[in-house]
Amino acid sequence: MDSSDAQHLSELRIVLMGYRKAGKSSAGNTILGREEFDLKQSAQCVKRHGEVADRHITIIEAPGWWNLSVEFSPELLKQEILLSVSLCPPGPHTVLLIIRVDTRFKETDRKALQEHLDLLSERVWSHTIVLFTRGDSLLDTSIEQHIESEGPDLQRLLDKCGNRFHVLNNRNRSDDTQIKELLEKIEETVAQNNGCHFEIDRKILQEMKERRRAEEERAEERMKRMQKRRENIRSQMSDAQRLSELRIVLMGYRRAGKSSAGNTILGREEFDLKKSAQCVKRHGEVADRHITVIEAPGWWSNSSVEFSPELLKQEILLSVSLCPPGPHAVLLIIRVDDTFKENERKALQEHLDLLSERVWSHTIVLFTRGDSLLDTSIEQHIESEGPDLQCLLDKCGNRFHVLNNRNRSDDTQIKELLEKIEETVAQNNGCHFEIDRKILQEIDGRNETEERLDKWREESRSQTMSGDDGSDSCSVGSSAYGPFRSRSGADPIFGSSHSRDSSHTSYESGAIKQYNSMELEPPDMSGDQRSDTRSVGSSAYSSLRSRSGADSDSAFSSLRSKVSSHSSGFGSLRSILESVQHSGTRGALGVTMISKLIPRRSKKNDKHEDTKKT
Repeated sequence: MDSSDAQHLSELRIVLMGYRKAGKSSAGNTILGREEFDLKQSAQCVKRHGEVADRHITIIEAPGWWNLSVEFSPELLKQEILLSVSLCPPGPHTVLLIIRVDTRFKETDRKALQEHLDLLSERVWSHTIVLFTRGDSLLDTSIEQHIESEGPDLQRLLDKCGNRFHVLNNRNRSDDTQIKELLEKIEETVAQNNGCHFEIDRKILQEMKERRRAEEERAEERMKRMQKRRENIRSQMSDAQRLSELRIVLMGYRRAGKSSAGNTILGREEFDLKKSAQCVKRHGEVADRHITVIEAPGWWSNSSVEFSPELLKQEILLSVSLCPPGPHAVLLIIRVDDTFKENERKALQEHLDLLSERVWSHTIVLFTRGDSLLDTSIEQHIESEGPDLQCLLDKCGNRFHVLNNRNRSDDTQIKELLEKIEETVAQNNGCHFEIDRKILQEIDGRNETEERLDKWREESRSQTMSGDDGSDSCSVGSSAYGPFRSRSGADPIFGSSHSRDSSHTSYESGAIKQYNSMELEPPDMSGDQRSDTRSVGSSAYSSLRSRSGADSDSAFSSLRSKVSSHSSGFGSLRSILESVQHSGTRGALGVTMISKLIPRRSKKNDKHEDTKKT
């Protein structure tokens, strides 16, 4: 349709939507010709007005989402998307769907955009224009060439909205023609819709508003209830309970903001933002208190504890022992700008339960990314997210705090957090959290055993190289495992290979933890990956079986059942060692067991085998 055929409108109402960092705020500023939208991320809709090209322009910027399915977006964000089209009554003339032209557009991007826009109903697509930002990066390439080069996903999205699109260079705001052309395209879109604007189904909007109203009322009640409880606790606290020293452990899933929270608490860059497989301990003087902060390594946000490496579980257990006699509080870190569902709750509870049920009475939930809330209260966020987040808060006595790691100059948020920790200690009769000593002794004993294993391996390796040791070793797998040996007067030893996972060095002296540390991939491994993992165990078993001889069939039948009961060869062979170590079979008895599994061969046979291999 020619622009002359479109009705010239004196007023235009526009809604900007898209994923985070797509350039929504910059696009709004370019359209209005001045800095009206803050470039910081917002959890709420922002409304601005201006006079542009003889038209009164109203622009609503909806909050952005991650390039993920709509199910991962917080409930408040979904509500804001629905509200956005009602903030410019009777409704927007167009929805501008913002996409960066300088980033690859894939299937995940298309699905995320479609799912979020579909919250407004299928009808919204007839009012939608795709607005490409970062137009300066195209240089001499036309936007049409870019669309064709990107492939089917971008083309499918454009088909959804009638192939309406425009490209914007936010760095060249002096170019009025790009804005005039965009406004003309909006008028053409209105004409294509018979002069009508988009209007959301009133029933959907009404249900959402009622739900939000109820959430706000519950949030207000929660806030008053927590304030009253805090006042009661502090009124009963003596001066002696205002502590001059505080010991804190930070826990949570990866990328939750543990390191940033530690830096904000201490007021300086003490924690490296890179992921670590080990606990990190730092100190500082804050608000007239000596603060010790331990950061424990994180886990995948929605992964059960069974998928976490043994090394990580041990570090979680050790974290509370690195600030003796124990931490005053465990801060459980959760991002406030992500959705919180059943998988996240289960993962957090299972990992914290490693420390025993008692840890919950010393736990405070610490929400990070508080800057994204803006005028939304943390209580409202809690109520909107639903039962899983509320259930987690119930577990730790509804103790929580929100932190803005981008505003470290705000001392009040840290002072209030430290006061909440003191109140938690007071609720626990002045006691800190202390882990069961038996658990730590088991870890220490295991580490000592592994140190002896390392020492034995070094001696064995040097003897083998010098030719002093005439005993035979049996190769298990292909360099994945070291020798299974039976030596006179020595405990049976399960050795490890020379290679180690260099990225995980904590308590990694022994073979058991070495192979546990190889389980660092998230649990969503493909079938091929799982088959590869199992094949290692199978090759190890085959190597043992081929050298055993027919007389050991019964012994290997037992081993076979152990191997088949584990999904990984690592786990099966580790369980063999543990069964030897913990069944009380030591010394000569242990030697006898291993010797039966791996009988000695004569030097003549060894020579014959070597010849065959060559």
